[in-house]
Amino acid sequence: MDDDPIQSASPYDLLFQALSLIPIHHYLIALFLIWSIFFYNFVEFHFLGDTILHYFRCRVNVIYNPDSSLYHGVVSRCRILHGRYVATPWLASPHLQTCFLNFHGLPPVFSYRRELFRVSDGGTIALDWLKNSDVLDGGDLHNQNESNKEDTTPIAVVIPGLTSDSSSAYLKHIAYNTAKTGWNVVISNHRGLGGISVTSDRFYNAGWTEDIRVVLGYLQREYPMAPLFAIGTSIGANILVKYLGEEGEKTPLRGAVAICSPWDLLIGDRFICRTFKQKLYDKALTIGLQGYAQLHEPQLSRLANWEGIKKSRSIRDFDNHATCLVGKFETVDTYYRKSSSTQYVENVAVPLLCISALDDPLCTKEAIPWDECRANKNIVLATTNHGGHLAFFEGLTASSLWWVRATNEFLGALSCSRYMHIQKAQERTSSGSEKQEPSINQGPYLNIAEDGLVAAVKYEQDDTNTTIPQSGLSNQRGPKHEDIVDVTKRSFKELCLRTKRSVWWLGYIGVVTGFPLLGLLLNYLFRKKQRPKTTSKS
Repeated sequence: MDDDPIQSASPYDLLFQALSLIPIHHYLIALFLIWSIFFYNFVEFHFLGDTILHYFRCRVNVIYNPDSSLYHGVVSRCRILHGRYVATPWLASPHLQTCFLNFHGLPPVFSYRRELFRVSDGGTIALDWLKNSDVLDGGDLHNQNESNKEDTTPIAVVIPGLTSDSSSAYLKHIAYNTAKTGWNVVISNHRGLGGISVTSDRFYNAGWTEDIRVVLGYLQREYPMAPLFAIGTSIGANILVKYLGEEGEKTPLRGAVAICSPWDLLIGDRFICRTFKQKLYDKALTIGLQGYAQLHEPQLSRLANWEGIKKSRSIRDFDNHATCLVGKFETVDTYYRKSSSTQYVENVAVPLLCISALDDPLCTKEAIPWDECRANKNIVLATTNHGGHLAFFEGLTASSLWWVRATNEFLGALSCSRYMHIQKAQERTSSGSEKQEPSINQGPYLNIAEDGLVAAVKYEQDDTNTTIPQSGLSNQRGPKHEDIVDVTKRSFKELCLRTKRSVWWLGYIGVVTGFPLLGLLLNYLFRKKQRPKTTSKS
């Protein structure tokens, strides 16, 4: 009897025969489902979550101090900040939004007006202007003919992110939409960006605030009647917050907005090399930094480790071989600690709106200083669950950025309110080179002699701004007894002349005033003499 062929066949052969009986389109459907699940989790696609939990997941979270006049007077009137952010359906992923923004971004089409600003150290900064008259149909002839000194149009100064310049898509979005609302916008490009060569030995970094300081001072002088506001993006937001903390009340800015700030660079450095997805961003940013370095190879090859720059595989490697050497930082961690804006949040004295996405693939939410922002009455922090890095695309066509609309609404409400910051008056000097003497250091003074006599000596300033006593005393520790007596006599005679009374009249008043005391003394002595003597009995 022959053996059963099914029983004699290999189990794997039977499995293969069974799988071959399944139609091919079933395999395609299964493959599509597996790929969809992988793509949904790897890319962090959140379209289904937004659709099902629209009310809860898309709400904007606003963090502020309960006693904040900025929130109650300005932010409470901003409908966009109290609404919801719904991402574009086909870009419902932080990675898709971030990549789409960098590769295309659908920016508006316009042209800037460039102004080259030379810094005192020899560096050159490209200031790209987009004024309100540039986006109006036909232009505004009144504003075109108006001089800078008389122009009252508010100015928004934009600070770009790492290796970004005015040609970046997100900067074109904020520039065009802000100018369309009636503002003048100027993008302050970092040194060596915007097609400008580095003309000094100084390069920008994540904590370099000197450039924005001198640019704001220049704009304040050129446009004295125009209120100044600032918008920082990514690394530019870190620079802006750090600058605000350094300046405090002295800044000329009336208000500011920080978008997707990294806050703590040390935490960001640990975050960006944590997973495979973050390492891809780290590599991409490193390539951008190396491209920036190649544009300025003559300077960097002399100031930094050029071979190390070319071999860098991460941002940390680039900072170790370039940023630390050029900026004179001991280590990379020292550079990150000193350049982080978190430690300056408590000193911000300007109305500041901070916007961050909790799914930002570059600037982690772990670095957001929640408690510091809540403690400062001048800061309002707005966070969204989604948005990516500087993206926040909205609408079916992804033609607008949510943070751009929120920024314009906030700045518009702030500029029309009484909560704008007013620059603290600087102490002016009398001669232009020295500070004016405080009132507590001005005469008259009290000089005490060795015998305890007190005399008032008045000091006057001569033409050489040196103080000398009117009585002729100069280099002595205290006036002599004879000089003090003369000063006292002159003061007494001047008092008599001013009151139109004679010395004898004042003496008479003194005797009459002291007579009751003299009578009591005489009465005591007389009664003591008339007291009867007592004898003791034997």
